[in-house]
Amino acid sequence: MSENETRPVVVGIDGSPAAQSALRWAVEDARRRGCPVDVITAWHPDYGGMIGPVPAEVLMALSPQAMKDAAQKALDGAVHGFEGVEIRRILVEGDPRDALTKASEEAELLVVGSRGHNTVAEIILGSVSSYCVHHAACPVVVIREPKVKKEHTLAAAAAPLTPGPLL
Repeated sequence: MSENETRPVVVGIDGSPAAQSALRWAVEDARRRGCPVDVITAWHPDYGGMIGPVPAEVLMALSPQAMKDAAQKALDGAVHGFEGVEIRRILVEGDPRDALTKASEEAELLVVGSRGHNTVAEIILGSVSSYCVHHAACPVVVIREPKVKKEHTLAAAAAPLTPGPLL
């Protein structure tokens, strides 16, 4: 990267609500900085969870080309509609932790979501955000998972229950 070239804000996305929030945050930050956004999606074939015979349709959907195409479609869909900043789409085959920390070497900032996979996958694979915080070559911003708004019910509006008579 040359001295005159602006370093990008890098953001990792995986289709989760936290990743989409991270993308929105990264785009706003890049607008303020006047730099581009590198949006990275990593994919890799993983057949470790399959046990027993698998129908041909499922096997075709799990082919490397089908997985790459699905990841590209998700990447394109995630960045659709953002304007006012240069967005560069980057699709990488491999571990997202490695892809993001490598991209951080040339980045102004790395932005990731706090939750992507479910809890079981996080235990097996490890937290991407935690890995990035500890191994990135630039500052890292972790955007928390958006809170789900609970429906306001009549019971919630009622007076609180007390453990016994008030004295």
